[in-house]
Amino acid sequence: MRPLTSKQRISALAATAALVAAGVTAGTAGAAPSGETSANGALPAQLSAAQHTKLVKSANTEAAKSADARALGLGAKEKLHVKDVVKNKDGSTHVRYERTYDGLPVLGGDLVVHKSASGKRTGTTKATTAKIAVKTEASSAHKPTLAKAKGSKAPRKVVWAAEGKPVLAWETVVGGVQKSGAPNQLHVITDAKTGKKLFEFQGIKEGTGNSQYSGKVEIGTSGSSGKFTMTDEARGGNKTTNLNNGSSGDGELFTDEDDTWGDGTVNDPATAGVDAHYGAGQTWDYYKDVHGREGIAGDGKGAVSRVHYGDNYVNAFWDDSCFCMTYGDGQNNEHPLTALDVAAHEMSHGVTSTTADLVYAGESGGLNEATSDIFAAAVEFHADSPEDTPDYMVGEKIDINGDGTPLRYMDEPSKDGQSLDYWDANAGDVDVHYSSGIANHFFFLLSVGSGEREVNGVQYNSPTKDGSKVDGIGIEKAEQIWFKALTEQMTSTTDYADAREATIASATDLYGADSTEVETVKAAWTAVNVTGS
Repeated sequence: MRPLTSKQRISALAATAALVAAGVTAGTAGAAPSGETSANGALPAQLSAAQHTKLVKSANTEAAKSADARALGLGAKEKLHVKDVVKNKDGSTHVRYERTYDGLPVLGGDLVVHKSASGKRTGTTKATTAKIAVKTEASSAHKPTLAKAKGSKAPRKVVWAAEGKPVLAWETVVGGVQKSGAPNQLHVITDAKTGKKLFEFQGIKEGTGNSQYSGKVEIGTSGSSGKFTMTDEARGGNKTTNLNNGSSGDGELFTDEDDTWGDGTVNDPATAGVDAHYGAGQTWDYYKDVHGREGIAGDGKGAVSRVHYGDNYVNAFWDDSCFCMTYGDGQNNEHPLTALDVAAHEMSHGVTSTTADLVYAGESGGLNEATSDIFAAAVEFHADSPEDTPDYMVGEKIDINGDGTPLRYMDEPSKDGQSLDYWDANAGDVDVHYSSGIANHFFFLLSVGSGEREVNGVQYNSPTKDGSKVDGIGIEKAEQIWFKALTEQMTSTTDYADAREATIASATDLYGADSTEVETVKAAWTAVNVTGS
């Protein structure tokens, strides 16, 4: 699938929006010089959960939604529903909408309306620019049957607008269990008129105290002497539970008499709980400290971490439906997948779900996976643990391959034997865990640069497709650019060409069109063969 490009999706509602688009390549008069902070009112504002909730509530009034719908030229049957609102330090906002048509969800109909501090609309980013005009009555001839697998959901009517001409469709969710042992939530989209399968994507984002991986750490708990629980009230009520090798349910909340948890080995079930709970806390702190986001959804609510899933389950996964992370114990139940970067990876799937909601298939799916890897690295650098040295590898602590090698490499993704270093026309047909290599490689080049480099004692040697040399701008700037692009510019159908434009636009807002940061973003994308139009 090749979703619409950003050029097709971005509609200028005012001259300022056109100026930003032009500034990506041509520059603008008076642009902030490289590294200046005068333009950094474009960074996200620090909002408490209550402030974020108030912002969303204000945007979600019928008057506000109707005004935006009219400005966008939407039809009488189309309704907007606020999903999230991002506010920047300069007062500008970005209202993310989902859309319905005649009461039906429009898959691929999401959009972001950009507004100045005064409330003036400055532009919009759409997942599709196609006009929606479909008949919403469907015969039962091509209605799918309810799948027999446990956890399946009855078909629901939707409008499929993620590619091509919008059509009436059925969305069926098939439950059961995947081959890996993870739960199955396969969303299958079929044409309501012909019964032809249009698309499918997986709803489960499967990834690859005295903790096992981070040494002696402090974790947030609740209770009093005799009965402490692994509940972090300071971080939205994050909870960690023990599934006791089961594969369903909430699990049992970890409890302890003296508030000293685990023994640093797999012999104590609480050890994996400590790692998962620590990872959840560090990820919460990262998003709040660096991006002003209190909690995964920005609403101040914690998530659940479930450990000891299944038997010999060599993976971890995020599930939107329970807003929870789940961890297996690895091969021979000896290497729980609860390392800090794995925890950050899984929680970051939740951040993506509540913002751009990148469809977990094709190029958007690769970007979804890469986003989790990118923020996993960023969380490691923010935590700066002496027991888990920050690096640009994924899963280096969990020995998932059995030979001490990491799960993925960001400097040269193909070193794992399957990931892509560079974009090509077939990237959308590659498993999302491997097409993610393109964006991971981009992020490494943007942060560190090409060729031989050393960071925290780790040696890297990152190649480029065109043989060019790229000098990085540092992870602190790179992470801000990616987060801003994810939360303000990307939509469910964003592909690699779109991601290039989104990050250029974000870097322009943050550092100015003529800045070194913008030029480095362009150079890093070109180095992984995602070139400008």
